[in-house]
Order: sequence, then structure tokens, then C-alpha cells
Amino acid sequence: MKKNILNELGKRIVFFDGGMGTLLQERGLEAGELPENWNLKHPDIIRELHRDYLNAGADIILANTFGANELKFPDNLEEIVTKGVQNAKKAVEETGKDGYVALDVGPTGKLLKPLGTLDFEDAVSIFARTIKAGAAAGADLILIETMSDTYELKAAMLAAKENSDLPVMATVIFGENGKMLTGATPEAVTALLEGLGADAFGMNCGLGPKQMKPIFERLAKSASIPLIINPNAGLPRSENGKTVFDVDPAEFAEDMKIFAKEGAWLMGGCCGTTPAHIRALVEACKEAMPKPLTDKNLTLVSSYSHAVELGKMPMLIGERINPTGKSKFKQALRDRNMEYILEVGVKQSDAGAQILDVNVGLPEINEPELMKETVYQLQSILDAPLQIDTTNMEAMEQALRIYNGKPMINSVNGKQEIMKQVFPLAKKYGGVVVGLALDEDGIPDTVEGRLAIAEKIYKTGESYGIARKDIVIDALTMTMSTDSNSANVTLETVRRIKAQGGRTVLGVSNISFGLPQREIITSAFFTMAMQAGLSAGIVNPNSQAMMQAYDTFRVLGGYDAQCMSYVEKYSAMKVVSTTVKAGEAADKSEKKAPGSTSGGMDLKTCIIKGLKEPAYKVTKKMLEEKEPLEIINTELVPALDIVGKGFEKGTMFLPQLLMSAEAAKAGFAAVKEFMEAKGSDQQKKGTVVIATVKGDIHDIGKNIVKVLLENYGYDVIDLGKDVPPETVAEKVVETHAPLLGLSALMTTTVVNMEETISQVRKVAPWCKIVVGGAVLTKEYADMIGADYYGKDAMQTVYYAESLLNSGSAK
Repeated sequence: MKKNILNELGKRIVFFDGGMGTLLQERGLEAGELPENWNLKHPDIIRELHRDYLNAGADIILANTFGANELKFPDNLEEIVTKGVQNAKKAVEETGKDGYVALDVGPTGKLLKPLGTLDFEDAVSIFARTIKAGAAAGADLILIETMSDTYELKAAMLAAKENSDLPVMATVIFGENGKMLTGATPEAVTALLEGLGADAFGMNCGLGPKQMKPIFERLAKSASIPLIINPNAGLPRSENGKTVFDVDPAEFAEDMKIFAKEGAWLMGGCCGTTPAHIRALVEACKEAMPKPLTDKNLTLVSSYSHAVELGKMPMLIGERINPTGKSKFKQALRDRNMEYILEVGVKQSDAGAQILDVNVGLPEINEPELMKETVYQLQSILDAPLQIDTTNMEAMEQALRIYNGKPMINSVNGKQEIMKQVFPLAKKYGGVVVGLALDEDGIPDTVEGRLAIAEKIYKTGESYGIARKDIVIDALTMTMSTDSNSANVTLETVRRIKAQGGRTVLGVSNISFGLPQREIITSAFFTMAMQAGLSAGIVNPNSQAMMQAYDTFRVLGGYDAQCMSYVEKYSAMKVVSTTVKAGEAADKSEKKAPGSTSGGMDLKTCIIKGLKEPAYKVTKKMLEEKEPLEIINTELVPALDIVGKGFEKGTMFLPQLLMSAEAAKAGFAAVKEFMEAKGSDQQKKGTVVIATVKGDIHDIGKNIVKVLLENYGYDVIDLGKDVPPETVAEKVVETHAPLLGLSALMTTTVVNMEETISQVRKVAPWCKIVVGGAVLTKEYADMIGADYYGKDAMQTVYYAESLLNSGSAK
């Protein structure tokens, strides 16, 4: 009978092994050589390292398969993976230890669309091929590790779940700011991985134990499943051409004790850790008993960047991406006018909606296709979580599959047929399900009737493995004009579910149907519902009356500390009557600024929001009245600067930065077309050569820098990845480039970065060199002779601006 690591969890602390790359370097692995090839070339050395970790006390050893995917090994992937798993299993056998072998699954090295070039389903297929081979070779579990993007993480999780029945664990990289590369917070990662059914999760790489502590505390507060922590041995530096880490085994073990007390069930090491580190860790923590798991009872929905909790403060779900009663929106759906749909989303998000409802159902359109496209486009430019709102099961599954986070799913009801269709999808993809209080007999007109249906939905959900906390009951808003008691029944149902510990949602606008001045009734009902304990209201956030009701409730309910949000929003605002003459509001909304989209957005806003096609169209319009240079200097570059500063401050994230860059690129393309038609061209600010160093095939960071530099007007010569030092030096001399950018993601390839810098210095002393990558620090960059350390893409752009625009470097 196959042993199962899950049977060990909770009985004692379970220990992972430590680093592999630096140990292989000590045994002759050349810089840039793919470590996985040693599974075939030097299996004796690989088994020796595995034995060392097992003898040090590791329970789980990682097969030498971290980079084993078809992008690196298109022809012999199965052989590499099989041998990697077999070497680890043989080491377990040779030591006689009761060890477990994890198939080690690392990132592809590529960003997924729309930020990069890799399609989501292609990513799933890439991971699936590795996982099938590892499972067939006899791995005991799968560890998806060192992930920096939630979208790629989801692709790997789906591949693991769809192609094996092994336990699946995952660890991600957080920066010291507590966010992943693409912006995800600990809470967002928790929501995603718990929703996808991870057996344990946590963090690895990037940081040492001390730097990980505040981030782990956030994980421990939100997670209800076992937690993993595998830090580096501190932060790296260069010493005599080698990468070294400063935290020795004794300090490492001492630092790790706190994690056992705070809730880690699985502990190990990453870069720079050795069997000595793991031996000291095991000795320090072997007597520690795992902290009992507690269900945090959090109802979390998430986007790629953050989670929204339902159940404390009332939340707003924007209702406007929905064709019901909206003729313009219906036409936009028929025309596949994504520009209009996206602008509706942007305006709701800007107005304060924390979640956006997405309903694109019309009889005459292909709903699955349009739902998938709408969700994909919305999550590309907005960081608000989405509510997938459809009765079409194919549309629901396609949207859930490509959704980057843990969405709301609208909806099920008490009908067995509907629950049988929706709950399996919610279980597979993760989500918070809206449960409507109706069934085969219709909508009960009593509180007890609606509560009974809610209970039926809860119990059926639990039978599919969906917890009550992941079901939000819609108590149903009926029309007052036909039933004068309908509001009382709805509000009491909300109150009772709240008292039972449940969460509720209402579409509030139906209450006033058929009545004059509907906003007066609707906003008052919304306030009463929030007072009754409503978790989320599906409302129009662009309605002044609804937002005033919400903002004042937050103040009076104690949710707005020192009334700061209220004061900031309303102190300079003139309060005007929401009662307007028929047609007046529509007339106002149709007035647009010259050179703006159909929804009234100017070029700067299009770029900040990442709206690519609108940016192109608006730029074309503006060129009819303004000079190209004026548009560049007053619209395009200032918009990029706003986004760049937001990124630096942590108020905007990498996806927003890249989508804004794409929108700006579209604007520049319109300018370029205009100038070429007139026989002139845009002047470049200067030439920048960029490359990923020899032996390193990761080019995410380099590609991001390229996009941004091009948008700021630089001529970027991209030499690609795995570039020899002499090739870099030759190109710098050939172009007489004043600036060179070098990237490395692997500790084993930083030595090649140092060699590249040395060769460039000899032949091109005029050239300044900026370096970046996950393994680097400023101190490290200084040690290897770089002029500047670009801790992120925008820092590199700012350095180029200071260097090539003013003639002096920072």
C-alpha cells in the first residue's frame, strides 16, 4: 500500500530537505549547466545529496526536477523526471529511512498572457507532462514551489489535480513587502490555494527566516490548512566569485523555532541551506508539537492581487456588467464591444465596488465564449475580484477555469438539479457560491421557508466538500409594489442567517420596481439591510444615493476609523439633489471630453487603466488637433509616470504596470503611424542593451524592463536569454550603448553575471551597467561591480532616465 504523507501531518513537525544548486556547484556543476541533467550524468552524486538530507533528519526530499519541463527538455523530459524520482527513491531505500519523495515542480520561467507570451492552457499542459511522468515514476507527493505569479500557480495546481491522485503542496515567493511578484498578498494566496484544494501551502526562497516572519504571521491568521516554511539561509552575497549565504546552521535553527510555535507543520530550507542546516533545524524543533489547526471561518474571494472578506463590513458588488434593463449594454454584447464593457467595469471599480458581477447572457450570443473573454479582459486590467453570474454551465466552467483567483459564483438554489451541476465546479475550481433561497416550489413568502432552503443548500454543499463559509445566501429581494411585507421577510431572513453565523447577499434594486423616484426607496432599503447584517449588496456604485447610504453606514457602524474615508470623499463635495428631470442624467453622461472614448475616458486615464485599444483610438483622435510631441509629453509619459510611482509605492502592481505599458505602446504606435505618414519619425532617447546571462533561461524580469524602456522612448536591443559574456560585450561595443542591463534569476548563474561585467569593463569602459533579478541585492550588485541595482523594473527605468536624459547617474 502506497504511503501517504498526509497521515504524518499534525502528529509531529515534518521536515523538508534544503538547497540543491549550491551543493551541486561545490561538486562540479558549471555555471549555467542545467542541474536536472545530472540525474542522468551523475546519479551517484544526486543520490549522495539525497542521502545526506535524509540522514540529517529530512522526512521529505525533493527529486532533482525543479526545472524539468518541456520548455527546457523537449526531447527527453520523461527520462529526466523518471530518473530524478528514481534517484530520490533509491536514496530513501539506501538509507533505510522512512522518507517521502516529492516531485519538485518549479515555474516555467515565463509570464502568462496577457502579461507575457504563455497561454494559460499551454501552461497547464506543460505542467501536466511533468506531473504525469513524476507520478508514473512513483513520487509520493507533488510540491509546486518558488512560484511568483498566482496565475501560473493555478495552472500548476490544475495540472496536478487533473493528472494525478497524489497529495499536492505549494510554496510561493513573497518579497519583503509581503507581496508576490504579480502583487498577491498572503490572504489572496490563501484564498486561491484553499479553494483549489491544496493539502498544505506556504512560502519558500527569496528571503531568510527573519524576513519571512511578518509574512508568515499573516498566513497563519488566514489559513485553515497546514502551513509550510522553507526559507533561504539569509540573503545572498558574492565572495571570491561565489554566491554565499550568511545564516549558519545554528542561527537558522534558532530563527526557525518561532515558526513551529506560530503554526508551521512542515519546515525546511531553500537556497544556501545544507544538510547541516536541516540537521540543526530537526534537532531544534523535533520535540515541538504542531499547533492544532483551526478553521478561521473566513469567507474570502480574491483576485490576482488581494482578497475581499465577506462577513465583517458590508461589501459592494457592482451590478452594471449585466444586460438586464440596459439597452446600450445589450448592444455592446451583440457587437462584442469589449471597450464599452471594460469601461463599465473600470467606472464601477473607481466608484468603490469591491467585487464586480459579470453577466453577459443574451439568447442570441455565444455566452461561453463571451463570458470567458470578458473575464479574461476584466482581470487583465482590474484587480477587483469578480462574481461569475450565469445559468449556462459551460460558460460558468470556462470562466472559472481561466479566472485568476477565487471568485464568487452566482448561483445555485435549492433545486437538486442545479446544485448537482454547480457544486462540482465550485469544488474543482474554488469559489464562494451564492445560494438563492428558492427551490422547485418557488420562492417562500415566509422567513422559515427561506431559512429551510438555505439549510438544504448548506447541507448539499457540504456533501460535495464545500464548507458553509463558502456559501453566501441570497435572501431574495422582492418588489414592494406588489407585496407590502416583502421587505420585512427579506430583512428578517438576513438577520437570522447572520445570527447563525452565515453570510448573505442581496440584489437590492428590485425592491423599488414600479415605484417613482426609485433611488429613495432602494437606498433606504440598502441601509436597513446592512443594519440587519448584510454581507454584500449588489448595487450600482455609480449611483450617488446608493454610495451615500453606504458611506454613511460605514461611518455610523464604526467601520470608517475616525471617519477618515468619509471626510476625504465628502469634505470638498457639494451635496446636490439626486432628483433630476427625466432625461437630464442621460444628457450629462453623454457629454465627453474632446479626444476621449465612448465612455468619456481621456488618454491619460486609458493608459493608467491599461485600456489598450481605447488608448490607440483616443490618440488617433487627438492627433487631429495636437502635435505628436505634445501628446507624448503631456499625456503618454505623464501617465506612465503616475503608474510607475504607484508601483513604487505599492499601490499598483506588476500586472497594472505592464497593462499600462501596453496601452501606452498602443498610443505610441498611433503617434508613430502619424509621423511616418508625414515623413518623420520619433527620436529615440538612447540605446540600451539587455540580456539574461549565460546559463539562465529565465527572462521574465528582462522582458518587463524591455517593455517599459521602449515605452519611455529608448531603443532596446534585447539579446535574449542564456547569452555568453563575449556576445554581450561585442554588442555593447558595436552599438556604443551607454547602458547595459543584465538579469539573473538563479544563484548558480550570478557568477556569469560577474564575468559579463568584467568583460564589458575591459572593452567598453564608458558603458554603465544595471543588474537585477530575484537572487540579487544591492550589496551583491556592488560586490560584482555593477553601477546600479534595479530592485524592480521601474528602478531600472528611473536609472536610465537619470543617466541618459541628464548625463549623470544617480
